Amino acid sequence: MSAEKLSFEDFEPGRRFALGPKLVLAEEIIEFAAEFDPQPMHLDEAAGRASILGGLAASGWHTSAMLMRMMADSYILNALCEGAPGIDLMEWRKPVLSGDTLQGHSTVLEARPMRSRPGIGIAKFRHEVENQRGELVCLSENSVMIRMRLAPGIGTSPEVLA
Repeated sequence: MSAEKLSFEDFEPGRRFALGPKLVLAEEIIEFAAEFDPQPMHLDEAAGRASILGGLAASGWHTSAMLMRMMADSYILNALCEGAPGIDLMEWRKPVLSGDTLQGHSTVLEARPMRSRPGIGIAKFRHEVENQRGELVCLSENSVMIRMRLAPGIGTSPEVLA
């Protein structure tokens, strides 16, 4: 990470951030499923093969969590992010199987200052994650609140305002 964090002004529409790669291990699929989504196809290889998924498959929620981690590693932890108001779209297009390698990108779709919170902007992203065969496994869109480099009318950096 750089010493100076990315601010709202750095998230111009069209900017892309690489995601991954992330190797998906059987152990982490089973561990996540045991805690949060204990369906047979997420807990047992034979049950996964017998299902329409074709093998030990990550829960869609696990896929979402892996996307979040890839986003954090790519740009969120290096930015003045203030959280997100929600998810607009989350689609799990193909099963994520044990041994898959995930990668993709996040693209800024739009960015605008927030009227209700001076000094904060909101950037909307589209996230596309593929497996090693180039198949789209996850498609998502959401907005993120990000501090501006200089708060309007104050003339000081966001770190001083914190």
